[in-house]
Amino acid sequence: MLTVHATHPMDELKRRLKPILKVIPPGSTVQYVDYPVYNNGGDLLIMKGTEAFFKDYGIRVYARYSVLDFPDRLSMPPEHIIVLQGGGNFGDLYPVHQQLRERIVSEYTGNRVVILPQTVYYRNESEFDRTAEIFNRHPDLHLFVRDPQSHDAASKKFVRCSVQLAPDMAHQLWPIASKATPAKELLRFLRTDIEKASGQEQLESARDGDYLDWNSLYNRVERKSISMIGSAMRRRSGILPMGTIWNKYSDYLVDKAIRRFSEYRSVQTSRLHGHILSCLMDKPNTLLDNSYGKNSGYFHTWTSAVQTARLHGQA
Repeated sequence: MLTVHATHPMDELKRRLKPILKVIPPGSTVQYVDYPVYNNGGDLLIMKGTEAFFKDYGIRVYARYSVLDFPDRLSMPPEHIIVLQGGGNFGDLYPVHQQLRERIVSEYTGNRVVILPQTVYYRNESEFDRTAEIFNRHPDLHLFVRDPQSHDAASKKFVRCSVQLAPDMAHQLWPIASKATPAKELLRFLRTDIEKASGQEQLESARDGDYLDWNSLYNRVERKSISMIGSAMRRRSGILPMGTIWNKYSDYLVDKAIRRFSEYRSVQTSRLHGHILSCLMDKPNTLLDNSYGKNSGYFHTWTSAVQTARLHGQA
């Protein structure tokens, strides 16, 4: 008798990235912009997932630019597609990245622009309206978003743009094998930045488990190395291939996160990519919300069917 194996929910989430190929066709040439050069391992996972997507579908990357080394002006062939990094920095919480995004949309109207899956969040409605004025002038702009709230908000504002729902690009990395047999019980991987929610304070006072965030996962030497690479990119001296160096070093940083998560039987996290990495490794994990509902929105939209994952406060 033929045995039928059920599809893992993570297989389905990886498959849900395929509609992006409608606007970045296999074999096309892209310029990849705003990849991360900093110590947020979640954004590094997004970058590695994006690069895996390009490789898996034969998409040629003509050039790569971070916010640090994007030139004042590029001579952009019209057939090149500008692809902007996905993540959770779309809005007015992280102005450096938003300003680059808006500048590209404003200046490169002769090229298709694709913004990979983002969470959209604005504290100030006037800033959202200002972004919409810029975006609605572009004739070929495609925005992918990671949750229904972002989709509803962006669809109302960006009336001349294509707005579509898709999961995070890190899902292209599925599956990620554990690097070791877990020897410790619990990792509490909790935010320490502006998106920290008050709900995690009770967990912070608990004495069980080890505590980390991206900033403490990477040690002083690693953080200094990231800063030095970023400074070299900002100078744009061209003496060393800093993009290649960063690609190799970011591989090491992502591998360190995987190795560290491998040490634990379960993870409790308020970092969205602490949750996504745990799911990619098929590791039991509990997700806490961030300050504005990004995490719960993502869980309800995409990962609630993953048997090893649950949302904090739910049975």
